[in-house]
Amino acid sequence: MHALTKELIDIVGPEHVLTGEAISDDYARDEALTLTPKRPDWVVRPESAAQVARVLQLANAENVPVTARGSGTGMSGACVPKRGGIVLSFARMKRILDIDVANHMAVVQPGVTLAELDEATRPHGLVYPILPGEISGSLGGNVATNAGDMQAIKYGVTRNNVVGLELVLPSGEVMRTGGKLVKTSTGLDLTQLVIGSEGTLAIVTEVIVRLRPRLTQRATLLFPFESLDAVMSAVPLIVASGVDPLLLEYIDMLTMAALTQHTGIELGVPQAIREKALAYLVVVLEGRDAERLQVDLETAGALGLSLGAMDAFVLSPQAGTDLLYAREQAFWVAKKAGATDLIDVVVPRASMPDYMRTISAIAAAHQTFIAGCGHAGDGNVHLSVFETDKQKRSQIMTEIFRAGMDLGGVISAEHGIGCEKMGYFLALEDPAKIALMRRIKQAFDPKGILNPGTLLG
Repeated sequence: MHALTKELIDIVGPEHVLTGEAISDDYARDEALTLTPKRPDWVVRPESAAQVARVLQLANAENVPVTARGSGTGMSGACVPKRGGIVLSFARMKRILDIDVANHMAVVQPGVTLAELDEATRPHGLVYPILPGEISGSLGGNVATNAGDMQAIKYGVTRNNVVGLELVLPSGEVMRTGGKLVKTSTGLDLTQLVIGSEGTLAIVTEVIVRLRPRLTQRATLLFPFESLDAVMSAVPLIVASGVDPLLLEYIDMLTMAALTQHTGIELGVPQAIREKALAYLVVVLEGRDAERLQVDLETAGALGLSLGAMDAFVLSPQAGTDLLYAREQAFWVAKKAGATDLIDVVVPRASMPDYMRTISAIAAAHQTFIAGCGHAGDGNVHLSVFETDKQKRSQIMTEIFRAGMDLGGVISAEHGIGCEKMGYFLALEDPAKIALMRRIKQAFDPKGILNPGTLLG
């Protein structure tokens, strides 16, 4: 260990190699609810791709596992390190290298946070539109998990907005994929292959993202419904109306009550309606022109009422902002309340009513409390499961995942598999697909040093 420590110090300098008590508890975990923290033997903080390459060459030669880490805001245990391993921290690699206004692109290092990129693009009237709930999250972490957010219905997820990467392989080879291009049909798309691979194929040291015009006009509609089924049935018709919503979020009655209590927001919904509403639909519209936005707002409001909403509330700008902030706090509210699992299954949008009915049946059969909210516009269901019995919890989780897959969905829409969902993923996914993924992993990382115990085991 002493010899390896010395070699790591030779690469990045003594102040950037942490060992023993100098390694804080933060490096042992991310925000996953049930994982067991594991302290690495080393935390290494490189400042360049060249240093990353040298660290990986050394780790590969010594068969030392390496886990990349950005801000540690993930929810599936994808950056939980291995004992005897290295955490490669990107705390020093957080420069915004270029804001290319002509091409609507930005080039950033992996440690740049979403908040930092948002601040840098604002003066140019541009925005990187992927803003998951925790904007202290890093671009490198977003690439690793293919992160999404409430705006995915309009702007897609990370893979729809990342056009190029700089990668370092375990061998120390540094390569670039993609570029400042909006399309390519030249060979296999290595950029897309690495996005969502959770640090198991290569280490990302640079990211090229697409930027969009920053639209300044927004309006928020809140529709209370007497059933969650009615909410889900309304979503496809609102999408088809042509109003082009920025987001469509559903929030069930229990989650809405918890969010409003936790944040103290006042939405102006009368008590009589709150007593009857079992679910809410939040619709946010955006535009450049206030007059056109008003037309879309009236169209969406009338449509919501025609689809069974009990009422339509146009929230003030502050109330709209507060509600979205509260929605982003759903994870922390669930965690504080004692949730054991946070699930992000995605199904075809039109199948959401069937899926939610199945979830209700699973909860009733096991006498377990399951609450939720989610991105109704893209079929992404966020469920908080409250079950402390381990055997029962495992059965419930398996049934929830299988129900989504039976409808043509997948286990994770945006949080990734990590180590928390890995057992379910390997048990329920097509074995032929798992075998192919493992062959791809072998091609990138023959010795298996990159994030072992994550995604594929």
